[in-house]
Amino acid sequence: MTGLRYVYAVCRPLGAPLQAQLTGVAGAPAKMLTHHGLVAVVSEVPERDFSEEPLRTHLEDLDWLAATARAHQGVIDALTVVTTPLPLRMATVFRDDSGVRSMIESREEHIRATLERLQGRVEWGVKVYLETEQPQEAEASPAETGPKAASGRDYLRRRRQQTMAREDVWQKAETFATRLHEKLSAFAEDSRLHAPQNATLSGAAGRNVLNAAYLVPRGHSEEFVELVDRTKDDAPGLRVELTGPWAAYSFAGELPQQEVP
Repeated sequence: MTGLRYVYAVCRPLGAPLQAQLTGVAGAPAKMLTHHGLVAVVSEVPERDFSEEPLRTHLEDLDWLAATARAHQGVIDALTVVTTPLPLRMATVFRDDSGVRSMIESREEHIRATLERLQGRVEWGVKVYLETEQPQEAEASPAETGPKAASGRDYLRRRRQQTMAREDVWQKAETFATRLHEKLSAFAEDSRLHAPQNATLSGAAGRNVLNAAYLVPRGHSEEFVELVDRTKDDAPGLRVELTGPWAAYSFAGELPQQEVP
């Protein structure tokens, strides 16, 4: 290896081989680097794209970002089939094998403890969207209708009613999301509440009310999915989305992301 080292995850020694010819970021094959009884899954990436300055520029390129994210996730998904990985954030890059080994040594206690906690567990994501807020009526200004005093009162009354209706819809959505999160958290071993998604960035329809992740034993995943499915009919005007199972990104803790001078 002569390029930089892109690290996807750290795991225990695999009990089964990775899929043949597993391709990662930049089309490079994923390889295993063993150190202190732990395995870092890495690939070689070109310095011209992944050293600090070019990488910063690339991360503002949505097409490049999407392609890199797909390749990164492809390796994590393949690992999740054969082991419980500790996934690292996208674009975690080190100068060479020595840099990866140093990272493992510096965080070895954390890595081992986290792998122990995550063993046999997966992450499920649940999002709740308010699909349509209270529709607004066509509003005429006071200057466009009948006697000024009467039309002004009517206009203000309609505005107050519409504001109250929107607030009621939003309150009901928040109440549903809070109760759902409490129910799912009681079932899961751990949970994380993430910031609501920006609709402009995510492209998802509706207003995001709940964006949460749940750590669930793999063997209990079917029960968790059924628990989510049973809630969907209780939420008129709301959309409940379930994703997973994933490697437990939300429960992995932080590891160094880049050590390239």
